Amino acid sequence: MTHIKATSPGVRWLVKTKPRNLYTGKLLRKLTKSKPHTAGRNNQGKITTHHKGGKQKQRQRLIDFKRNKINVPGIIKTIEYDPNRNAFISLIHYIDGEKKYILNNKHSKTGDCIIASETAEIKTGNAMPIKNIPIGTKVCCIENEPGKGAVYARAAGTSFTIINKCTNYCIVKTPKNELRKINNNCKATIGEIGNQDKYLEKLGKAGRNRLKGIRPTVRGVAMNPIDHPHGGGEGKTTTKRHPVNFKGKKTKGKKTRTNKRTRRQIINR
Repeated sequence: MTHIKATSPGVRWLVKTKPRNLYTGKLLRKLTKSKPHTAGRNNQGKITTHHKGGKQKQRQRLIDFKRNKINVPGIIKTIEYDPNRNAFISLIHYIDGEKKYILNNKHSKTGDCIIASETAEIKTGNAMPIKNIPIGTKVCCIENEPGKGAVYARAAGTSFTIINKCTNYCIVKTPKNELRKINNNCKATIGEIGNQDKYLEKLGKAGRNRLKGIRPTVRGVAMNPIDHPHGGGEGKTTTKRHPVNFKGKKTKGKKTRTNKRTRRQIINR
């Protein structure tokens, strides 16, 4: 964690994470693509998502979530910042000349050698089918279906723990103590995702939120009736109806989970 000397109000409360070995050179553009920004508007220019606006131009890094370079060793050349996620990314130079981005693991450093193989060593950064990983090991970048790419444990500081193995699947425990079944042939990466102190960051001023495309959050009761169901009234008033968003949908206590496809994989929530 880095605390900046209070030379101005904008940095007085600024707290950020910046490792010493973070690469700050030119971006490898062939591993990126343009990323259009809609600022919360649809094709008619109408607001569909509140609290979004213009932001700094960004390019999307093409991350290798499939780890399909089987039995080909690679070296971590650089560790870089990615504006599209809260974890850092690593640029891998494989011995056959190919270059790819992957998510950076905790304790990984420049110069480390990694590999994706069924018989790989149990070492941070190596990827293999989850059936070949010992019980009790922390893993990240886990696939939900074999060959489809990692979907679980991709955020900064996250990891799953393997607690049991069965004939066709492994049982893993999530950070929220949820138990899930994962197909034995799904790939997983040994270790935890890096930048685990990301949650301690403080932006220090509203301008840094605006660079991310985040506009101020305004209460509904402070708006006009045309803008929000809670708006209007003479003077400072409140509402007697159940709290809703600007579209009239309930915002307190309503269940939001819609992904029913993975319910059969959940053992205990």
